[in-house]
Amino acid sequence: MMGFPSSHIHLPQSSHTHTAILLHGRGSDGPEFAEELFSSMTSSCKNLPSCLPNWRWVFPTSRDRWSHRFQEDMCAWFDAYSLDDIHERQDLQIDGLRESVSRILGILKSEIELLGGKTSQVYLGGISMGMATAFWTLFCATNQYHEPLGGFLGFCGWLPFARQVQDVAQRSQDSVPNKLQLQRSVAGFFLNTISGSKISQVSQVTEPVDTSILSTPVILSHGSDDIWVSVDLGRQAARVLQQIQIPVQWHESTGAENDGHWIKEPEGFDQIFEFLEERCSHT
Repeated sequence: MMGFPSSHIHLPQSSHTHTAILLHGRGSDGPEFAEELFSSMTSSCKNLPSCLPNWRWVFPTSRDRWSHRFQEDMCAWFDAYSLDDIHERQDLQIDGLRESVSRILGILKSEIELLGGKTSQVYLGGISMGMATAFWTLFCATNQYHEPLGGFLGFCGWLPFARQVQDVAQRSQDSVPNKLQLQRSVAGFFLNTISGSKISQVSQVTEPVDTSILSTPVILSHGSDDIWVSVDLGRQAARVLQQIQIPVQWHESTGAENDGHWIKEPEGFDQIFEFLEERCSHT
């Protein structure tokens, strides 16, 4: 897609068996996020590529877009007007989400093809706004894939339109308390919003949606002292996933770098490695 820079790629140190696609936060970019992530260590004093030498790491970069809050162009996946109240002027988020989700879906497709179509050996995630965008990508990938990804990793982020998703899930549960129909209704909300339907509209999907990808296991971590993205937003995202019966691990920490807006070292990186290693053993 025009306007998006090339992804930063860290190649595997030996034969390629798995790929992680990880999205940066607002104001950062792929190379910067990669450098910060790989400079952090597990308790064994190893970084993630050293722990997982067969992994290919893909760090996409967003294009610059206009921020209505800051009145300037910023490297951002979408325009988030306020992180104090994510529902304020949330309509501004849709165009960026549409563009960015399309971009990441393209990268996801390429990486799955590179691994011979093995969806379960590709992982998706991100930090802050990157986590928010990766979540939307996961939900908008329904119907395109017929099995889960290997896993989803989210750090210090949130779920855009979480309140609307909760409303859709609650209405579905009230009418048909069935996991498949529940996830189809929620996936329909994401697909309708991305396609341009009114965000207030709660409609049944006209054709059955394959929600197999929503069985992707999820790990979320957030600093309870995060001054940039409130931990309450992370907790809300975890609750929404639990409500729609997506398997999720939730971890909170204190004392991480960047005023709590980062992964706690080394405990958080131990949790990431354990999550990835466990799932590698099943693929």
